[in-house]
Formats: sequence, structure tokens, C-alpha cells
Amino acid sequence: MSVDWGHVFAGRVGGMTASEIRELLKLIERPEIISFAGGIPDPDLFPSSAIARSYEKIFQSNSGAGAALQYSITEGYTPLREWICDYMGGKGVNIGLDGVLVTNGSQQVLEFVGKLLIGPGDKIVVTRPTYLGALQAFSPYEPTYLSIPMDEEGPEMAALTEALAQKPKFFYLVPDFQNPNGTTVTLARRHAILDACEAAGVPVIEDTAYCELRYDGEHLPLMAALDCERNGGKLTNVIFGGTFSKTMVPAMRVGWVNAAPEVVNRLVLMKQAADLHASTINQIVMHDVVSQIFDSHIKLLRTQYKERRDAMLAALDEFAPPGVTWTKPEGGLFVWIEAPEGVDGTELLARAIKEANVAFVPGSAFHADRSGRNTLRLAFSVTKPAQIREGIRRLCELLKTAA
Repeated sequence: MSVDWGHVFAGRVGGMTASEIRELLKLIERPEIISFAGGIPDPDLFPSSAIARSYEKIFQSNSGAGAALQYSITEGYTPLREWICDYMGGKGVNIGLDGVLVTNGSQQVLEFVGKLLIGPGDKIVVTRPTYLGALQAFSPYEPTYLSIPMDEEGPEMAALTEALAQKPKFFYLVPDFQNPNGTTVTLARRHAILDACEAAGVPVIEDTAYCELRYDGEHLPLMAALDCERNGGKLTNVIFGGTFSKTMVPAMRVGWVNAAPEVVNRLVLMKQAADLHASTINQIVMHDVVSQIFDSHIKLLRTQYKERRDAMLAALDEFAPPGVTWTKPEGGLFVWIEAPEGVDGTELLARAIKEANVAFVPGSAFHADRSGRNTLRLAFSVTKPAQIREGIRRLCELLKTAA
């Protein structure tokens, strides 16, 4: 008798869904496609030489190679954790080593947060739209989503207050150049969010993959920094997820979480059970590379991505038909399109690939309730300015006839 796997699977497996973005990334391999789909860094900008030198340095030393290829402590490579402490301290988040855990990218932070905080039926607050990867991380733990709308300053406070009254487990937020819509939460709104969440006893999960990629305006303090400022220098009500994937390289899978020590202690136990520790050699290499070139490399990324952001906004100004609106992000990798009601982003994508060789991500993927069918996420990071202009021209021609 064969196993009925559908019967054997745990009930939470039903919450696992495929990522539209992962599937769309396959399109990038087709040279005729102008892709605005994957919100990924441009491989032409990876610090490959610095990384190669660092690996070479390790293997030139027998003792160094042995340590780099060995098991390590779960919390992470100590010099890298010390670098993270210094980096976060420069941003107003003063933490000790006991407040840092190195993870396999910030995506693992989200999965661990879900495992740590969500039980079946527990309410959690997310914005509408929100990061698709967060929904994928949280959904297997069977939460009830409370989705709150956003305006140009961030989450709408009346909706957040109403959601907090329902006693959710946490509020998940990407405050800087949000994936997917590029919105940055204003300083006043950050304070208001912390006021409301503190009063309700609800922690904030701050996801900051893009905060270094600012092209215009002034950097705003992290939610974690404001939390420390309010609580005698201690990180108290915010769990902070950081990553090197957008600033260095994604394939090394090095991220981190900062939180109160009692939270980090629990996350360490989860990581021991999940994978023991992040790759030792990759942590050593990442520490060596960021210690040497972090600031200069960030400047390069800002210059290159700003040019592409500007090219996309200029093309939308030139070609977008009446009734189509879009965000004008000060940083990050994304522009968010809102088409007239009646336009279906999924149907438009099928036409765009077939008729125009253009790809994007339908906006409904970023809504916990699968609303927002007339929205689109466009990423400009891997496409050169001339291609961006041509791709936007083709997409706008389709938008003229989509409603």
C-alpha cells in the first residue's frame, strides 16, 4: 500500500505557496525578455574581486582553511558579530554580542520570527501591500492577517490603531523603500507607530534590506534606533532583521537579527535545530570584505541604481497613459504602478510576456488577501537605462488597451 502523502503532511503545509517571483526569475535567462520582475542586485556590481581575494587568503593558510571549513558556534563568527555591533551602533542601535545572531539571510529571520511568535489563528499585522517573502515565511504557522492600507507617509494610523486593538502578536514593516511599493515611512509616522505599538504591547518586526540604498533626501533613523532612544539605550520592542544580500552579494546568504537578549536566546535554539549555524567560511569572507570596502561599495551601488531609478521614472513620465499612477521612491529597487480598476495584473503579465517580451510581478502577490489586482511591481536594479526606457514604452502601450 502506497503512502497517501496528502494525508501525512502536517496541516500547516497548506499555508505554503510558490513564490511568483521565484518563478519569474526563470524569465531573466531568456535574452529577449526585458525583465522588471526580480528585485535582485545586478551581478555586474558584485564585489567579486574582493570576495575572491578573501577566499584565496583563507586557503593560503592551512590553519585558516581548517577553521573556515569547520563547524562554528550558532550565534555566528565573532568578528563579524562585532562588526555588526559597530555598524548598528553607528546607526544608534547599541547592542552587545548577546543581541546579535547571524542567519542565512534575512529571510531566515522572518521564518524564525514566525516560528517563535505565531500560533494557529494568531493575528499579525502587515501592510497592504507587503513583502511576499514575509507572507511565505509566516503563512505556514497559520496566522490571521490584519492588512492595513498605506499612504505616502507609511501605514495609515487609524487602521493600525484598530488592528492593534485586536491584540496581534506583532506588526511586520519594511520602513525604508518598501518592497514592493518603494514607500519610506516618515519620521513622524515612525514615532506614531512606536507610540501605538508600545501602548498595545505589540512588537515591531523591522525588515531593512534596502535601507542603505538611498538616492535622494536624508537617511531616517531606524525603528530600532528610535526604540533604543525611548528605552534607555536598550533594544526593547523592535526585532531588527539585516542582510548583506542587497549591499554585497545574495548567494553567500549572510544576514542577522538584533533583538533583546531573551529573544535572541530563543532564536539561537531555533537555529541550532534548523541548521546549526550559518556557513563558517562565508561569514569569515563577508567579514573580511565588509571591513575593507563596505562604504565605497555602497557609494557605487547608489550611483548605479539611482541612474536606473531615474530612467524608469522618466520613461513613465513620457509613456504612461492617463489613469496610471506610480510611486517615486527615494531609494531601494522598486517602483509601484497602480493601473485603473479593471486592469488585471496577472492577465497583463501574460500579455506582456507574449506580446512585448516584458516581465514584472503582479501586485496581488504582495497582498495577504490577494487584493490589489490592478497593481504591478517594477524592479529596475538589473536592467540598464536604455532597456528600461524601451521596456516601459512597451508596457505602457499594453496598459493603454488593458482596461
